[in-house]
Amino acid sequence: MKDNKVFQCVVWGNTQLDADGLFFRLELSAPDWPRWSPGQFVMVRRQDSDTELTWARPFCISNSTDECLTIYYQVLGRGTRELSKLVEEERVLIWGPLGNKFAVEPDKPTLLLAGGMGLAPFVGYALRHPAPQNLSIEFAHRLPLGCYPFHELPAALRSAAHFESCIEDRNRFLALVEDRIKAIAGHGLAIACGPLPFLRVVKNISAKYNARTQLSLETRMACGVGACLGCVVKRQRPEDPEPLHVQTCTCGPNFWADQVMI
Repeated sequence: MKDNKVFQCVVWGNTQLDADGLFFRLELSAPDWPRWSPGQFVMVRRQDSDTELTWARPFCISNSTDECLTIYYQVLGRGTRELSKLVEEERVLIWGPLGNKFAVEPDKPTLLLAGGMGLAPFVGYALRHPAPQNLSIEFAHRLPLGCYPFHELPAALRSAAHFESCIEDRNRFLALVEDRIKAIAGHGLAIACGPLPFLRVVKNISAKYNARTQLSLETRMACGVGACLGCVVKRQRPEDPEPLHVQTCTCGPNFWADQVMI
């Protein structure tokens, strides 16, 4: 790792956000890292994890200040279930910040597109953006809005949440996404984060209108530093004679939509 290392952080809070115990906001004492950029992520592991859970889990950085690192996560398996048991004053190991960052073009209209927990990294992006008045976000969710950090978005950001309860709701949202991408094509920037099927739709719409779009991939990762090759995707940049297999953790997780094959 070049600009990152392992840190020991103290749990300040691990707040359950829903009745079923599946969504959490994890607040940690801030790592002593020199800097971080929105779009980057960290690997997190309970310090006292048993030997059956040796791998850490990747999480986008929702926000980080001089005092506190904030992560939102959903319980999806054994690793995140163990994290949900964390209590105040426990310690975790994290390494980061990892990966590349979101594009920032202050003078251009920037459209943020989020699905589910894909909203989390846009909190820090919006809070640190030099021209939040040029940002707008369209957010689709299937569970109550309180499960997500929608309320943490700055007031200057033009934001809209869209609840999906049926296929018709989803189709209406995707039609809106197409309209919004079409409107900024040629003079703006779009950034999308969310489930892979959603990112594929955004990629196809962006290609249709030749819109500059960045996709943040939520690929499964084991090491986070490019060693395990478990998060490989195909990428082809203009300078590449043919597609290359690259690690999402070290070459991403943010890719230009016209350069990554998903």
